[in-house]
Amino acid sequence: MRTQLLATALCLAATAVTGCGATVEPARDAKPSSSVTLTNCGRQVTYDKVPERVVTNDVGITELMFALGLEDRMAGFAMPDDKGDLRAVPWKDGYDKVKWLSKDQLTKENVLDARADLVFAGWDYGFRQDGGFTPDALKKLGIASYILTESCHNGRTKSSRGIMPPLDALYADLANLGKLFGVEKRAATLIADFKRQIAHVRAKAPKGSDRPSVFLYDSGQDTPFTSGRYGAPEQIITEAGGVNVMHDVADSWTTVGWESVVRRNPDVIVICDYGDVSAEQKKKFLLSHAPLRNVSAVRHRRIISLDYADLVESPRNPSAIARLGAYLRTVPAGR
Repeated sequence: MRTQLLATALCLAATAVTGCGATVEPARDAKPSSSVTLTNCGRQVTYDKVPERVVTNDVGITELMFALGLEDRMAGFAMPDDKGDLRAVPWKDGYDKVKWLSKDQLTKENVLDARADLVFAGWDYGFRQDGGFTPDALKKLGIASYILTESCHNGRTKSSRGIMPPLDALYADLANLGKLFGVEKRAATLIADFKRQIAHVRAKAPKGSDRPSVFLYDSGQDTPFTSGRYGAPEQIITEAGGVNVMHDVADSWTTVGWESVVRRNPDVIVICDYGDVSAEQKKKFLLSHAPLRNVSAVRHRRIISLDYADLVESPRNPSAIARLGAYLRTVPAGR
């Protein structure tokens, strides 16, 4: 997808366990058996031992490990140097405890240098056929892999990704990691708390025809990069009380045409804030882009930014739903 990143997560004022301002406890459950079998991207994968030197790629993946209190099982992470404002991230101390291997992306060389015994990444979130950095290639080096579920190839096209609803993908990965590392209770607690947070937002969200339509704008001027129904933005938008105008696109992150955006006439545009082009610069472009002049979101200047780490599979997803939900409730019915 791309390797730039992130910014702010919204805290829920009374969150009890995690997700916003909570204390992360690295407590372990009973020690797992020496061999663990998981379902990952629709395949049964067996790990002969509990990994002790995990290397991760990108912010959401890295923070899944941090949220589970697994810093002591990590040998390093790769991500660009803009992690954004970490003040509201309850597992922010993980960044001080784990080595930063690369500000670009993982390679065979930096993984071998880290003496990794498992690489946790995703297709186009680290794993890539171009350059041969794949789970199969790592297996030949004696290094195991775990693939981020949001990024699993689904077979619809050569590159399309996503095999289940996005939040289900988040919960599946937390449960799998919990089983692999012997922190199943911790994973179950996180999942239950995230579901409570999201249910709280859902209860207040607009209903029926009052639900605003939303377009996710990542980047691109000639053609926009956006997210279909298998990317995290789909459920973030839905649970917040909106309707993703690209719901019919059977992919996670992909390129569409401006004409399709104009035809669907979104009430709100969500900007994915990351990288060298700021959210403010993206907003200025959208407001000045001639084909969009009659789109409702542009005419009424209803544009909000969420951080990259909010919008890819990550433990920041529930707080992103809360932030977007609060905004969508300000959009008048009937627009």
